[in-house]
Amino acid sequence: MKRIPTLLLLLIFCSAQSQTILQPGFDPKEYAQLLSLTFNSSGIPDSVERKTSKDPYHLEYRSEEVGLLNRWTLYLRNDNVAVIDLRGTVNKTTSWLANFYAAMIPATGSLQLNDSTTFNYQFAASEKAAVHAGWTISIGHLAPEIIQKVNEYYATKQVKEFLIMGHSQGGALAFLLRSYLFYETQKGHLPKDVTYKTYCSAAPKVGNMYYAYDFDFITRGSWAHTVVNSADWVPETPFSMQTVYDFNPTSPLTNAKAILKKQKFAIRVAGGIVYDKLERKPRKAQRKFEKYLGTVMYKKAIRKVLPQLKEPAYVHGNNFMRAGNPIILMPDAGYFQLFPDDKTKPFIHHMFAPYYSLVKTLYLTK
Repeated sequence: MKRIPTLLLLLIFCSAQSQTILQPGFDPKEYAQLLSLTFNSSGIPDSVERKTSKDPYHLEYRSEEVGLLNRWTLYLRNDNVAVIDLRGTVNKTTSWLANFYAAMIPATGSLQLNDSTTFNYQFAASEKAAVHAGWTISIGHLAPEIIQKVNEYYATKQVKEFLIMGHSQGGALAFLLRSYLFYETQKGHLPKDVTYKTYCSAAPKVGNMYYAYDFDFITRGSWAHTVVNSADWVPETPFSMQTVYDFNPTSPLTNAKAILKKQKFAIRVAGGIVYDKLERKPRKAQRKFEKYLGTVMYKKAIRKVLPQLKEPAYVHGNNFMRAGNPIILMPDAGYFQLFPDDKTKPFIHHMFAPYYSLVKTLYLTK
């Protein structure tokens, strides 16, 4: 028998080592495991199997509660893939404030979190991109430690692949974290050969159209998924309000008055009246959203919890848009027998059981 040359063996070994474990595209089994981690701290979603099977995910680190009661957990899978799990809303007022502080701020800027800490962030390349204020504050308290752990595990355990997971508010934070990691990598603060795959589960909308464009661009190739139960109302939030100022500058709607000036007198007058009515009401509604979900929320609630947080400058916009590769879980009659609509139970379609039930029915049942 001929012996395989040493150089060939080395090339085969290096090739195997360079291949990534994570693959693009929605993996229902992978998602089900991450969903279980989020709710059960176990990667085995089936409660019966959980009692007898060995969990492939191992708890490595759990952060303290910081900011608006935010917390993240690091797991390591048997194949050396790490998981960054971002906790969602907990049943405390402070945690809910992160959701309700829903004015928009620039997607690139600085937040003065306290007297000694400034969070410099970038979530998108466009100056027109804007994001949710409350969740940006949350990421501001979590991100520095996450960056530290990614670098630590890369250096000491050769971890080069990370799954990012969050459900509900955690899903919103997963969006922002993925964006932040991309731009921190560009700035040289993270290794460039790390692979990230993201699942934003039951996540609300976190930014405007220009943020959504950026997120979908930087995760192109099906590396980030937003998983939505179509019966769940949480992914429909926050309120979206589109005005003429939210369009790209070449849109005729942004330049309607200049166009009308060139028309005949009757058209100019009639068109001007119609345009003013259509433009004024959305603009006034947007300013009310900004006032009450921004300035008033900061003064009446946020400042009491984070007294050293400096109020950010708000963007005059509320055009929240969905981002990420959509994975729509569409309920059928059998689902509604298990989880019937009930206005006294607003989260009946939002928690682990309904999402896992749909994934199992639609993807995992042969």
